[in-house]
Amino acid sequence: MEKADPLISVSEDKCEHCFACIRVCPTKALKMGSDGDVPQLMPERCIGCGHCVTACYPGAITYRDDKDKVRELIASDRKTAAIVDPAISGEFHDITDYRKFVEMIRSLGFDYVSEIAFGVDIVARQYKELFENFRGKYYISANCPAVVRYVEKFHPVLVDNIAPIVSPMIATTKIMRKKYGGDIRVVAIGPCIAAKQDALRYIGGSKVDAVLTFVELRQLFEEEDIQEAKLEYSEFDRPLGNLGSLYPLSNGWVQAAGLSESLIDGKLITAEGQRDMMDAIFQFKDKVNFIRRNMNLFYNEGCLMGPGTSRGGEKFVRRTLVTDYVNKRLKSLSVSRWEESMQEYLQLDYSRGFSRDDQRLPEPSEEKIREILKSIGQEDSTTEMSCQVCGFRSCRDFAIAVSKGIAKPQMCHTFATRQSSQHIYSLQQTNKKLEETQKALEESEKNARQEQQVAKEASQRATTMLKKLPSAVVIVDEKLKILESNEQFVEIMGDQAKEINEVIPGLVGADLKSMLNYNVHNLFSFVLKNNEDIMNRDVKLGDRLFNMSVFVINKDKIAGAVLRDMYKPEVRKEEVIRRVTDVIDDNLNMVQQMGYLLGENASVIEKKLHTIIESFEKDDHQGGGKPERKRDNHKDTGKQKEKGSS
Repeated sequence: MEKADPLISVSEDKCEHCFACIRVCPTKALKMGSDGDVPQLMPERCIGCGHCVTACYPGAITYRDDKDKVRELIASDRKTAAIVDPAISGEFHDITDYRKFVEMIRSLGFDYVSEIAFGVDIVARQYKELFENFRGKYYISANCPAVVRYVEKFHPVLVDNIAPIVSPMIATTKIMRKKYGGDIRVVAIGPCIAAKQDALRYIGGSKVDAVLTFVELRQLFEEEDIQEAKLEYSEFDRPLGNLGSLYPLSNGWVQAAGLSESLIDGKLITAEGQRDMMDAIFQFKDKVNFIRRNMNLFYNEGCLMGPGTSRGGEKFVRRTLVTDYVNKRLKSLSVSRWEESMQEYLQLDYSRGFSRDDQRLPEPSEEKIREILKSIGQEDSTTEMSCQVCGFRSCRDFAIAVSKGIAKPQMCHTFATRQSSQHIYSLQQTNKKLEETQKALEESEKNARQEQQVAKEASQRATTMLKKLPSAVVIVDEKLKILESNEQFVEIMGDQAKEINEVIPGLVGADLKSMLNYNVHNLFSFVLKNNEDIMNRDVKLGDRLFNMSVFVINKDKIAGAVLRDMYKPEVRKEEVIRRVTDVIDDNLNMVQQMGYLLGENASVIEKKLHTIIESFEKDDHQGGGKPERKRDNHKDTGKQKEKGSS
């Protein structure tokens, strides 16, 4: 296959992060970026359907532009032919006479302008022979390149069932080269984006040098100031098409072939549009022996509404324009001359082959699927159906995609809404509890003012020290609700966490599951469930690497974690790593004791905290830092505080 620029591109500047493109992509060739920002394209999964282009109203997604390449071809010293898809009659409703339209194309510099409609007539004759000479094998039509690529990539077992016949575009190219010589340049003009990629598969007499969409053609007319009113009439170069001009309609080529569409004894089923096309292929694969029909499939609603057409087109208005055009053309068509041309060009070879390009991903385990369904609140779902806002047929299909890494839970509208509502509710409840606690404290203050004041001061000192630790620290309960965290942890969690922290210091009551990805918050669940510490585990949060230790503070009830940013220069240095490791060991012991003592004895917490302070100060002094600062001695309920050791 000839190499070219990517078919689809995503503009970071224009993207508004609505992710409509991800939801509509039938193969999930687009996924959320690692930072949840601009969608990323996986070109190996793309079938060129163009659905993402039409869904992106900001215009952030575009397809490969061939206008400059066409200008170069026209300017060369070789003859250039334009072959035009008959869907152009539905696109250019503003052109009063198709002959004016032909002359507009010639005015761009093309030496010849021919219809792909004749190529449709040729291909239709090939299908008629294939289907009527039935030998027990059923076929899927190969006229739509998006359908062909979908089968090759995601249903490779059906590759041998794709009809071995070239598309009308390639058939017309072969005819042009036979008529005008092998060195002629051929430019195809049509409504299809996938045709740009399909053209790269061919060489020699089948090669299409460039493909223009109708949108690109309009742009060329405007850039070159070519207007209908300034031009005379001109006719297409022969050979002219017959009923092949109906090709823009999904069953148009079927009528051109003279194949029966009888619902009783017809041997062909026509399906158009993404959902029907995909359903047809699934059912063809599993139940073709029961269906016993060939499949005529188009990704879009025929070629009328292809992604290379102008936005806002009305399907049935375009359909009428096409049929009116065909009626007008057939009145002046010489059938005998058309048949002579058919006999002349039917002698060419219109066969083709296909390749398996399997892009399927390994299927996840049932346990993993159920786990993800539970995380999005669909574990009790008794149906395979869903709202389908995420772009998948069912919640189960969505969960499978999440496990494969081509979708994220945030794409589920229900999940995102529920998470937002739960988060708001959680904050409201937390504020309510804080108010109730405040009232209770005020009430009890009358009876135990001195004891409460001591406990409050100790708690404040503990919280202050926790927030000033050099490592990120977080403490959670058995439901993974945050009991306490320091400034370093809030900083790691990003802007949203900072906003919450302004309302609720330390993120108290926030749901850890909504802040960390599944692989990370699952470590907390493991520790709480098994009462087993996890030490020095490297984890990725966004694009940053952290060394994380998760440990039990209160069996089955409270767990804590310490995270170190492995990208900080001081952590990377071997000598500093040794010193920081010692400090972290002290941090772990201190946080474990703190988590327990916060609920049991505030005075003991204070003793331990001063021990940690002395340890840090002594370590700084020995490492060449600032001299150890003096600490005031305080009385603690009449007992002298213990001295810290390093």
